[in-house]
Amino acid sequence: MSFSTRPVGGAAFPPSHLHPLAGRTILQIIPELEAGGAERTTVDIAEGLAHSGARALVATEGGRLVGELQAKGGIWLPFQAATKNPVSMFLNVRRLAKLCQKERVSLIHARSRAPAWVALGAARSLNIPFVTTYHGSYAGRSSVKVLYNSVMARGDAVIANSHYTGDLIRSLYPLANDRVRVIHRGTDFLSFSPPAVAPERVEVLRKSWNVAPHERVVLLAARLTGWKGQKVLIEAAAKLRDAGVTDVAYILAGDPQGRDSYVRELDNLIESRKLQGIVRRVGHCTDMPAAFLAASVVTVPSTEPEAFGRSAVEAQAMGTPVVVSDLGAVPETVLSPPAVLPHERTGWRIAPGDADALAEAVGAALSLGASARDALGTRARMHVQRHFSLENMVSSTLDVYSALLEGHFTRRTS
Repeated sequence: MSFSTRPVGGAAFPPSHLHPLAGRTILQIIPELEAGGAERTTVDIAEGLAHSGARALVATEGGRLVGELQAKGGIWLPFQAATKNPVSMFLNVRRLAKLCQKERVSLIHARSRAPAWVALGAARSLNIPFVTTYHGSYAGRSSVKVLYNSVMARGDAVIANSHYTGDLIRSLYPLANDRVRVIHRGTDFLSFSPPAVAPERVEVLRKSWNVAPHERVVLLAARLTGWKGQKVLIEAAAKLRDAGVTDVAYILAGDPQGRDSYVRELDNLIESRKLQGIVRRVGHCTDMPAAFLAASVVTVPSTEPEAFGRSAVEAQAMGTPVVVSDLGAVPETVLSPPAVLPHERTGWRIAPGDADALAEAVGAALSLGASARDALGTRARMHVQRHFSLENMVSSTLDVYSALLEGHFTRRTS
């Protein structure tokens, strides 16, 4: 059967009256709907469900994305999903089961560990499919933590947001091997598209960052925490300055999330390297398409594995050169020699924690001529649009739901 399509947030869906999920009720559960990859994915899937004729429920305590969820057809069910108190979690199993009975829920999808334990209990008591998504690597360092994390491998379908994450799940929980489905995080290429960003948006950002008209921007957009690599970029900035690379502003865009001691460490390092005014902390950025378009280079110099490479994908969608650590899932999103020929490059991969390699790659990206930069940007946009679209993520996830409800998966009883 062939379906006609309709555009929704950059994705296309079958007409709702023909979709296998039409008339079904799907519940996603997540602690809060604040900014983040898991939260954004929850809203995107709810939108896809709504346009496919399903009821898209989200059980969560609330958050800044609740309004957007509701505007896109999702239904917010206030629920104490963030609690990690064992007694509260035990009581929440019955509460969630009663809620699912009342709303005639056909399937539950959990996106975080604590609510996943609650959802697992509710789903098993109701004999309905249970789905999980690994949004992080959840690499436990003790037997207790591994047991706690194991709930994310207990779904009738276990969605991994990268091949790296999928391999990690299989290594830690071999019994989940046949239930793992790799579905990369999807990007809305209607929003992350150079023509969609008015020049005024870029200018507003540059002014807020105190970037002079002649300065180029090297951007690291991530929350301020040690493993995101801010210190590595500061050291690389010092090396580039000493090598004579000038007229560059290194922007650290991210929320410290209460890590005051780490912020002081960053400021002290900036001062000790005499980079005041060159490396700048600018806080959280709400207009990431404009931020990536404003940058001459985007860096993802993580020193620990990322479960996915959202910033690298979004930056490539904007045609901006990227330099990433060759670690975790991020390399899956960036084509770089020796994995591809030099003329197929979409960015640079470097050894994690290597400030010399980061400086060299950033310098190479900054030195690109106009034609070479345009060619790289075009390749990068084509690459990410082919592999990491919102449409692919939504349709693949809804296919998992449909297969479970149609009995193509064997439901687990433990």
